[in-house]
Amino acid sequence: MIEARRREPGWRPPALATLVAALVLAACSHPLADVPDVRTPFPTVRAMLEMARVTPSDVVYDLGSGDGRIVIAAAREFGARGVGVEIDPALVAQSRATARRLGLDGRVRFVEQDLFQTDLGDATVVTLYLSEELNLQLRPKLSELPPGARIVSHDFAMGDWTPDRVLRVQDDGREQVLYLWEIKSRR
Repeated sequence: MIEARRREPGWRPPALATLVAALVLAACSHPLADVPDVRTPFPTVRAMLEMARVTPSDVVYDLGSGDGRIVIAAAREFGARGVGVEIDPALVAQSRATARRLGLDGRVRFVEQDLFQTDLGDATVVTLYLSEELNLQLRPKLSELPPGARIVSHDFAMGDWTPDRVLRVQDDGREQVLYLWEIKSRR
């Protein structure tokens, strides 16, 4: 029926379809839109947090937090506080709803923000599952972390930064590689 109407003079797509198309195009124009939404399997989430030695005194930042699983696990299983940074408003809303449902909204928060604009001033642990290119671009920001802060990246290294530890985890039918850097002094 819509196909037949398209041929009529003066036909316009429905307003909702136009809005959806505009939102998709806007999302695709964001510089981080090319990072796919690939979820870290839950056993790997736990391995990342254990590798970082997360404790209740930590503040865990997950840059590109997706559905919030790393920040939520840090609060729920390790007693930490956390901040999830995500550019997709639907994923931020989903993360907030999950935290609220689990009674963790006082320990975690999720912000819709470009991770390059994020203030990491109170972060003691930063987790990443981005790409090697984005990790390299983040190095100046990560270099500002205080001594003792830990960075854990899922699958992607940081160029010539030598990790303090590499862990290989068999999970979700494949090998997950985790990299840990501990900030010893200003890089």
